[in-house]
Amino acid sequence: MAALAYNLGKREINHYFSVRSAKVLALVAVLLLAACHLASRRYRGNDSCEYLLSSGRFLGEKVWQPHSCMMHKYKISEAKNCLVDKHIAFIGDSRIRQLFYSFVKIINPQFKEEGNKHGNIPFEDKIAAVKVDFLWHPEVNGSMKQCIKVWTEDSVAKPHVIVAGAATWSIKIHNGSNEALSQYKMNITSIAPLLEKLAKTSDVYWVLQDPVYEDLLSENRKMITNEKIDAYNEAAVSILNSSTRNSKSNVKMFSVSKLIAQETIMESLDGLHLPESSRETSAMILMNVCCNKILKPVDGSCCQPRPPLTLIQKLAACFFTLSIIGYLIFYIIHRNAHRKNKPCTDLESGEEKKNIINTPVSPLEILLQSFCKLGLIMAYFYMCDRANLFMKENKFYTHSTFFIPIIYILVLGVFYNENTKETKVLNREQTDEWKGWMQLVILIYHISGASTFLPVYMHIRVLVAAYLFQTGYGHFSYFWIKGDFGIHRVCQVLFRLNFLVVVLCIVMDRPYQFYYFVPLVTVWFMVIYVTLALWPQIIQKKANGNCFWHFGLLLKLAFLLLCICFLAYSQGAFEKIFSLWPLSKCFELKGNVYEWWFRWRLDRYILAFILIRNIPGYARSVYSSFFAWFGKISLELFICQYHIWLAADTRGILVLIPGNPMLNIIVSTFIFVCVAHEISLITNDLAQIIIPKDNSSLLKRLACIAAFFCGLLILSSIQDKSRH
Repeated sequence: MAALAYNLGKREINHYFSVRSAKVLALVAVLLLAACHLASRRYRGNDSCEYLLSSGRFLGEKVWQPHSCMMHKYKISEAKNCLVDKHIAFIGDSRIRQLFYSFVKIINPQFKEEGNKHGNIPFEDKIAAVKVDFLWHPEVNGSMKQCIKVWTEDSVAKPHVIVAGAATWSIKIHNGSNEALSQYKMNITSIAPLLEKLAKTSDVYWVLQDPVYEDLLSENRKMITNEKIDAYNEAAVSILNSSTRNSKSNVKMFSVSKLIAQETIMESLDGLHLPESSRETSAMILMNVCCNKILKPVDGSCCQPRPPLTLIQKLAACFFTLSIIGYLIFYIIHRNAHRKNKPCTDLESGEEKKNIINTPVSPLEILLQSFCKLGLIMAYFYMCDRANLFMKENKFYTHSTFFIPIIYILVLGVFYNENTKETKVLNREQTDEWKGWMQLVILIYHISGASTFLPVYMHIRVLVAAYLFQTGYGHFSYFWIKGDFGIHRVCQVLFRLNFLVVVLCIVMDRPYQFYYFVPLVTVWFMVIYVTLALWPQIIQKKANGNCFWHFGLLLKLAFLLLCICFLAYSQGAFEKIFSLWPLSKCFELKGNVYEWWFRWRLDRYILAFILIRNIPGYARSVYSSFFAWFGKISLELFICQYHIWLAADTRGILVLIPGNPMLNIIVSTFIFVCVAHEISLITNDLAQIIIPKDNSSLLKRLACIAAFFCGLLILSSIQDKSRH
């Protein structure tokens, strides 16, 4: 009864909601979201620096997430590289001094907070040629004005970055009087034109005052209330933003520290000064503002402009545009022809007569339609991870964000099960199921940032190795049983594995090795093919006739194992082989092949799951159709996640719906799965056309493909030289 209800329910769902309707819904969602984000950018501005300086939230106790963009955590070497030959000046009171110390400690963690608290404090790294100064000016008065005026008159002494702010001393000294606030307004009004003048050639930031924790303030600071601080901040914002009449002020407001302080000021020791972790967050934000546009870190999208299009990207855009136009022309012509050949009515009998029989779809139409769809999909990829249209956020790992989704998919996978067509070990449905559940676990691992939790990381590496083994087992079984070592089979497999990655390398301007899993499965496929195709070719039919051939196969596999072990434990030999041109163009990442060696060595063997999954006879007769469906598009899911589910090349998370993480994950996942499924269909269609079964036609196509890659290598070399 339960099985009948399940089948009826499944049939009802499939009747009203098919894969096709899901894709239409995904397309509508993308268009609506793109329009909303575009309108928001036009209305609120497109400067992510403003978001970084003014808004954000805590993901955990100490992890700050700016609104709409990602913040990079700078290392010592990166900070020195960015600030080489730079002079940064902090001018203000004790709170600015705190920010100064935290900023310097990013460059030199051993720098100690000592010296005259009410005096100037210099810092200089002569090797890196970095100079950072703190100038003690606790009030906005004539003394601060004179210091700033000197910088406007002396271009040599003028700092590259100026961070200023003060107010609490004015409140304290004058006992929070209204006259002091009026004087503050007059003084900052006189300083504003000088700051504006400096901001034309230097980066100038005015730090708004953080709130205080009034219960912890000492008696001589009780007059420093949050009400007074808000009044001083309002005065500073109003005056500095109106210092230029006809244009936006160049002096930037550093107001994000207020938000940070609101969450952490309770941890303050004296109620006035922020705890160390909060100061470090503010300093890292300032470092991102200064350095992201210079170093352009992948996981630091704040303050980064959209990367310029490369020559290869422009050519790809032209190709996809022409494909879309070509398909539209073909569609219009075909539609008009179809209208002319509509059934006509017989005047005597009143019945319709068919003029022609429906013609099959031509390969040209399939080709144009596939590239048209692919062009639209690649436009979405580019909008998600290269254009600054959609938002991005940093990952933040908690046990619940990883294990709760795992439980959800496990329940769904168990609920949706069907009988297998055959019960042999590692049958087709079982391998699809295996690919599916492993791929879903890996996706959850990536989006939850679980790589920071070592036990999860270790188990995921086992899954990746198991996925590789299963892929290799499938190829081995095909060659062993079928004995088909023809060039058509090899080209079909290589095309299906690499087509999407090659397109993404072109569109997203990324090296082939960046999508490391595809090079892994490609290389292992070629290893299996060469091992079995070389003389003597030993297949199942031949081996069953003579046991001697089993021994020959074992010798082949033993030699292969010896070669694998040699390369795995001889990094030098491995790097020499894969550093040769043109292999280096495929396997280098950041100028070397170490990452490729690391991935290859890490994911080279696993067997245990096969035994566990196949010991019970019943386990071989059923499979999870839910997992198997995802298993059929597992490769596309693995690759597409880099840009349209995650963000910043997997370092962050794509945000289509800000302010609602759960809804955002649901919507982005739905679109992501629909896109991956469509790409799988496109790849299959193109494989049938581009890789024909006729050997002479295939050789011509291979010559064209070789010419294409030669042209791509030449253009890539030209691009690399122009960048350097």
